[in-house]
Order: sequence, then structure tokens, then C-alpha cells
Amino acid sequence: MTNKEDIIRQLPCWDGAVDPEPLGGGITNHNYTVKDNKGKYVVRFGEDIPVHHVMRFNELAASEAAYQAGISPEVVFAENGIMVLRFIEGTCYNESMVRDPENLKKIIPLLRRVHTEIPKFLRGPSLVFWVFHVIRDYAATLREGDSRMIKELSWLLNSAEELEKAVGKVDLGFGHNDLLAANFIDDGKRLWLFDWDYAGFNSPLFDLGGLVSNSELDKQSEQWVLENYFDKPITDELLHRYEAMKCASLLRETMWSMVSEIHSDIDFDYQKYTEDNLDKFKAQLQAFQKK
Repeated sequence: MTNKEDIIRQLPCWDGAVDPEPLGGGITNHNYTVKDNKGKYVVRFGEDIPVHHVMRFNELAASEAAYQAGISPEVVFAENGIMVLRFIEGTCYNESMVRDPENLKKIIPLLRRVHTEIPKFLRGPSLVFWVFHVIRDYAATLREGDSRMIKELSWLLNSAEELEKAVGKVDLGFGHNDLLAANFIDDGKRLWLFDWDYAGFNSPLFDLGGLVSNSELDKQSEQWVLENYFDKPITDELLHRYEAMKCASLLRETMWSMVSEIHSDIDFDYQKYTEDNLDKFKAQLQAFQKK
């Protein structure tokens, strides 16, 4: 019996006694499933994580707005770093499922709704997620923490500066900013998007780049994603800015893992995750710089 399980049992939102069960897969939060007399729920434990720019007031506001926009499940209770959401019975995507053309046909309209509909329901203060600020702040955090990757920071920051110039001016939407495959769940009737830890106003190019790079879509699928999201042929200028943002999304994921190596208490092989994502970033950057 863990202390977290005791805390869950004592929450005032349950109808009857509950017996929490750990839910694996999270690499930022500790998650549990709970059944009471009225239904099944997911309980998320997570304090603010300033080194990752994760603020729980922001996650809660985004989650509630996403529910009202019909994108994410209902938040039924929240307090002091705990969020209780209705459980969605369905299939959690993996990377190969994201690459399935039929699933992409569901994902792209959902992304458009994230970017345009959530702001209509968002209440209170909100964060801006600008990936190049995050990267610079991660570099400072890594230096302060005497990271094993300190020698890599100079060229990574130089690369980020090059990419930021290439991205240029952006249109602002509301971003999920963490489009890993596992954050999509299909209940057989519709697609849901979860986990709003990193939500904030951002360029839609970041979510598109993250979707493509995180699930390793091929060039044909990538072209389809862009043309269907923007509903028009893609110009060379837009493609250049998008590819720069795609590189930046990989760099951010890499440096997120570097920071997690020295700051996270989640049982996860962050060092391997760092190496895998650094290899992806190097390959993508090299391809971008050749054009």
C-alpha cells in the first residue's frame, strides 16, 4: 500500500469504497485507475514541475476547456496536484497506429479543433509554449545540474538559434505540445486526446512537427498531413518553416529527457530516451540543413 493509494481512498469524490490500481505508462505523472459505484476514473498525481514548465493550474484549465470542446474526458475532481478524470474505454494508440492513414483522418480534424476551439472555453491565465525559450531554459537547467550532456549544449543552442530564425513569424493557436502516440485513445466511435501538462498558446506547426516526428511518419504521410491540415497545397516557404519547427520539436524532446535524467523520480530509462531522440534530431537537422 502506497501513500498515494491512501490519499486516493480519502478523496471526497467517490461513491463508496475504492481500491486504486496503478496505471503504467506515464513518464511525467503517477497515474491510477479507480472504480466506485458510479463509474471508472483515472487519478493523476502531479505537482508543478518548474524545470519542465509544467504548472498544474494550467493543465487543469486546459483539461476543462478540452472537455467542453469535446476533445478530452471530463474532469470530475481536482485539488492540490490531484486530478480525477472519467475513464475512457478504448484503444490507446501506438506509433504504428498513428501512421495508419485511416487514423490520420481522425487525428487531423481533432488537431484543428484543439488549435481553434479550446481557446473559446479556456478560463483564467494561460501559458505560452515557445519551444525555443524552453530549449534555452533547459540548457541553463542542465548546466546548473551538472548534466552529463553539458558538452553538447553549445552546438544544440546554436542549432536552436538557426531553427528559430527559419521558423520566423507564426500564427498563434492553442497547442497540446506533447503529441506522443499514447496520448490518443480511440473508443470505437471517436478519438480523444489526453494529457495537457504542456498545453499553451503556440504555433500549430509545433504540434504538426511533433506528430510527424514522434510517430515517424514517412514523407508521403507527412505531405498528406500538411495538405489536409491547411486544406491547400503547401508552399516551399511554409514547408521550410514547418521543417524547422519539426527539428525544434525533436530537440525539445531530447532536452526534456536530458533534464528528466537529473530531475525525475519516475521509473523510466531516460538516458536511452535521450540517446534515441538525439539521434533522431541529428538526422532531421542534417536533412534540414542540406535543403
